Amino acid sequence: MLDTALLRKDLDAVVRRLASRGFAFSLESFNALEARRKAVQTETENLQAQRNAFAKQIGGLKSRGEDASAVMAQSQAIPVRLKALEQELAEIQQQLNDLLLAVPNLPHESVPVGADSEGNIEVRRWVPVPDTVSGDPKHLGFTPRDHVTLGETLGLDFDVAGKLSGARFSFMKGPVARLHRALAQFMLDLQTEQHGYAECYTPYIVNASTLLGTGQLPKFKNDMFWVTRGGDEPALDEQGNAIAREEQYLISTSEITLTSSVRDSIVPATDLPIRLTAHTPCFRSEAGSGGRDTRGLIRQHQFDKVEMVQIVSADTSYQALEDMAGHAEKVLQLLGLPYRVLLLCTGDMGFGATKTYDLEVWLPAQNTWREISSVSNCEAFQARRMQARTRNEAGKTEFVHTLNGSGLAVGRALVAVLENYQQEDGSVVVPEVLRSYMGGVARLGAA
Repeated sequence: MLDTALLRKDLDAVVRRLASRGFAFSLESFNALEARRKAVQTETENLQAQRNAFAKQIGGLKSRGEDASAVMAQSQAIPVRLKALEQELAEIQQQLNDLLLAVPNLPHESVPVGADSEGNIEVRRWVPVPDTVSGDPKHLGFTPRDHVTLGETLGLDFDVAGKLSGARFSFMKGPVARLHRALAQFMLDLQTEQHGYAECYTPYIVNASTLLGTGQLPKFKNDMFWVTRGGDEPALDEQGNAIAREEQYLISTSEITLTSSVRDSIVPATDLPIRLTAHTPCFRSEAGSGGRDTRGLIRQHQFDKVEMVQIVSADTSYQALEDMAGHAEKVLQLLGLPYRVLLLCTGDMGFGATKTYDLEVWLPAQNTWREISSVSNCEAFQARRMQARTRNEAGKTEFVHTLNGSGLAVGRALVAVLENYQQEDGSVVVPEVLRSYMGGVARLGAA
């Protein structure tokens, strides 16, 4: 959520920055709410001054032994009106909050302006064996098979998944399932042992309040899966009292749970930075994906991801962003997978991000780069929604900055390994860094 103080201080600049990412801020709605708020606050302040004046007048009359009943009668209406104004101000504030919940974050000044992915800028690429002309990875020397064809011989089965759950789910068994698990375990070990992240196990189901805090609600509700608890019995609190059931949702990323671990808290400055990681399934209905990438593992309703989250002080968040991009890159480097890093333009960033790097891995069968990680700084956008704060050196509370990134998407890493390490006979060489997780196996499939 944006800082209302910033909106009131320099509204035109905020509107211009939002427009650069394709968002039309509702000036009419905001100005109307602000006008009402100012009117209510002005009347409140005037009535409070009148109340104080009446109290002083009544005290003076009584001290002199004079009749104060007429003045007291005049003053009796003030508390009633103040109470009504207090309620009206709360309603205005709620409407303002509802308006701001739908407003994306402001882009950082270093973010290039652009309407869509065409405006993204390649920052760097890492290619072990580049083509001397294009700089893309060198051709395999044979017509590459895609990951679906390769995976079918190793236990990847979309037919079984379709019978169990429908489209965009996968079923794995045997070698491909073990390779999938090996990738996740390798990523977790790397992030915890070399990059200082604390491994976490989190709930896969969260309440609406949690999603409001990290920005998935209300805007992205249709991209979520939500669940209803079974049974007809009422929900109970810890004292056994019946309570209304809050909507619950399957997480679309463990960014939600990891970031929300500091919700409604004041984090001691000595605890910062906080680095958290988790391997979880992620669930996305992909309501707006419009049939894209329906073949294979690229876009699934259920997929695994190793997530990285950092909670830091405001003055260190951009260095943390660079560090986190490097932590994701290290996974790809150790796997020997060609990748490039893109700085996303204003029109292609996620809702809560102020600056984002995307990592794209090379897929030979598609002869193109595909996203495998997105690393973002959200500054105080999520923290303001979550009320996650710390104390600065002066002892004053301020919002923390939150960052998140994939380290990496496990399914897409599996796709990249299968396609980049395939051999002409259809077998797949296991990357050396994964072999200890595979019981020493160096090749999968045909001899």
